[in-house]
Amino acid sequence: MSDTTPAPATTPPADDSDGGEAGFGVPDTLKTWAGMTWRILVILAGFGVLIFLMGQISIVLIALFLAAFFTALASPIMNFLQHRAKLHKVVAMILAIIIIGISVVLVLGIVVRSIVNEAPDLATSIQDSMSEIQKWTSGPPLNLSDTDFNNYLTQVENWGKNFALDIGSSALGSVGDIVLGGSVFIFGVIFFMLSRAAIWQWAIDWMPTRARPYVDTSGHLAWESLAGYTRGTVIVALCDSILVFIGLLILQVPMAPALAAIVFFGAFIPVIGAPIATFFAAIVALAERGPIVAVLVIALTVVVGSFDGDVMQPLVMGKAVSLNPLAIIILIAIGSILLGIIGALVAVPIGASIYRVLKYLTNRDPEHPLPGHPPPEDPDAPSAAADTAPATTGAATSPG
Repeated sequence: MSDTTPAPATTPPADDSDGGEAGFGVPDTLKTWAGMTWRILVILAGFGVLIFLMGQISIVLIALFLAAFFTALASPIMNFLQHRAKLHKVVAMILAIIIIGISVVLVLGIVVRSIVNEAPDLATSIQDSMSEIQKWTSGPPLNLSDTDFNNYLTQVENWGKNFALDIGSSALGSVGDIVLGGSVFIFGVIFFMLSRAAIWQWAIDWMPTRARPYVDTSGHLAWESLAGYTRGTVIVALCDSILVFIGLLILQVPMAPALAAIVFFGAFIPVIGAPIATFFAAIVALAERGPIVAVLVIALTVVVGSFDGDVMQPLVMGKAVSLNPLAIIILIAIGSILLGIIGALVAVPIGASIYRVLKYLTNRDPEHPLPGHPPPEDPDAPSAAADTAPATTGAATSPG
């Protein structure tokens, strides 16, 4: 029997590959956060490159988006003329475009005519109001001298001129951009209205087979959101402008048609557009009717803003824009910084479409569950209805 003694246990050498003596290695938590950080930086860099590339063709992208915006507005008219009036599809499309074009020209004509007729009297009233304001500011508590008041007034005038130039440059751009963007817009409207389903099916055919149901449903949801936003915005803008017009007529504020038209166009920027546009009416009221009427117009601004945000937006928009007002304001601010006035107009519908698509892809949309997944619970629906509701399919119905 051999006399063997067990070998003494040996301890493995300390792993100091992370740079340091035993016990002084990089903590696992720091490794995890470092890994997350560089991955986030890579993703942000990818987004930065994507945004840069999109910026190079921003004219084309904006023109296509406005074409889709116009198509969402004109399609119901074309469908009505085609199915109810039994007109050919091309004829119905042309008539729908003409109807919307005439409506826009009429609104602009009302604005221009009102400004031309009442601008001279308004200019005189504004000068008189500035003189009264200068007398008021020269006393306590401001005690501004005439020189200080004129300097402040010059700064305000310069800001207004620069703001108008920024709006013009961002909305129009160079002549070449106008021609290019206008061409893309016109052809985009024609083909979107005539063969939207065929164009979308062509795009779907390029997708991988497994991804087609997800891309198809995402596209239809984005289009439904854009179409609902477009039609809802027109209704909301029309209601806001009518309310402002009636209020200005009651208060006998000049240029009521033009100011109401400005509110109509301003309402295309949700939450803040109509109140800001109505603020111009307060300036006109101050010049023509005095401070008391101006305060009443400001109160009208508050009423219109509350009616817009609390009644019309949820009632008309529905699920098209299911965003918090703070998120809407942030989107408008980001859009304004990136693309000026055009960015402010397109930021909300783009953000609403992205939100609805992400809601579907993360399987949080009860009406459109992911293929092979049970429908998620709707927090706004009663539990009994959720138990008896039939499961919907993953693909949305094509708008055709």
